[in-house]
Amino acid sequence: MDTQRRKVRVAVLSVVSNTTLVAMKLVVGLMIGSVSIISEAIHSGVDLLAAIIALFSVKTSSIPADSEHPFGHGKIENISGTIEALLIFVAAIWIIFEAVKKLMNPEPIEAIGWGVGVMLISAVVNIIVSEMLFKVGRETDSVALQADAWHLKTDVYTSAGVMGGLALIWIAQWIFPGQDFFWLDPVAALGVALLIMKAAYDLTTQAAKDLLDVHLPKAEVEWIRQCIVEQEGVIQGYHDLRTRKAGHFRFIEFHLKVDPHMSVLDSHAIAKELSNKIKDRFPHTTVTIHIEPCDGACNDKCIAGCLLPEQKNGKGKA
Repeated sequence: MDTQRRKVRVAVLSVVSNTTLVAMKLVVGLMIGSVSIISEAIHSGVDLLAAIIALFSVKTSSIPADSEHPFGHGKIENISGTIEALLIFVAAIWIIFEAVKKLMNPEPIEAIGWGVGVMLISAVVNIIVSEMLFKVGRETDSVALQADAWHLKTDVYTSAGVMGGLALIWIAQWIFPGQDFFWLDPVAALGVALLIMKAAYDLTTQAAKDLLDVHLPKAEVEWIRQCIVEQEGVIQGYHDLRTRKAGHFRFIEFHLKVDPHMSVLDSHAIAKELSNKIKDRFPHTTVTIHIEPCDGACNDKCIAGCLLPEQKNGKGKA
């Protein structure tokens, strides 16, 4: 329950901070006529929508499994992350459209200092909130919170880019008075769009892969294999190791080969001990182990996971 409260609190913080930044950027952008700041307001608006989706997903993904959802609700977080990424693509396309129009017809920007100030505030706030989201997201294995953190991390870079563009206009006007450097504003907006499209692509691939039941990261799968192999002498082999993830829930299943004369009680104890060891390493994991007698009928997948000394030494089974 404490973990769930932490997830909800940091998600609420993201909603509040994004709401504030959208209002600030929109007011300043319209006030001074900066398309790059207005584009950042749109970007933050997408971040706000993403934060709301993330808040909804972290509240619902931890709902226990029921008769209609026997594997739980974990994939809500993956769906949330995918939607968030697609929203960024939409925002980037809109920004490019507006920036190109502004580039073709540059307009003067007044009170540039206000723009630089609001971008600086935005960058600082998003650095703080994104780090909190990353911290809680990684500790609780929340895909939605980490996706929201990447949204804000991207906003830090784009805010810095817009701030740099406005600062260049400010400096250029001071050094070369009377010259037109306002085209730098839509150029900065185009840079914002390209950056967030790259972030959107990365988020899409990260969030969507678990919807396709891709196996767990290689390091995790290797740890599970090593955990099984350490039972050498107690078990005689394993095969059909399959893993997948839904939100912060993991699902692991495999077959164990044991002595055909081993009692059901002993084989159950082995499976239970192995399952508990895996769950200790990866909380919120469902482990399914199928026990089989090692009857000497070896096929390729059985040989690949055989732990018998004669098989490992290449002598084959008797």
